[in-house]
Amino acid sequence: MRHVTEPDGPELVEGPVERPRRDGSTARSERPVVAVCTCRRSRIYPWCDTSHRARTRGDEAAEGSEREGERP
Repeated sequence: MRHVTEPDGPELVEGPVERPRRDGSTARSERPVVAVCTCRRSRIYPWCDTSHRARTRGDEAAEGSEREGERP
């Protein structure tokens, strides 16, 4: 089995994958490669739905200040 962790993203695992849930049930995916959520923002947890890519106000403010600093 191969397991890859993406920086600021999901863990990629060769499938099929079974993952136990806190309620005692099991989440199962038959996909050849499964993206397992590590940020816990996913609406389909434990699988990744790319919610980790969502921008926040803090991110936008930081980018704005960087752009201002680049002006002559």
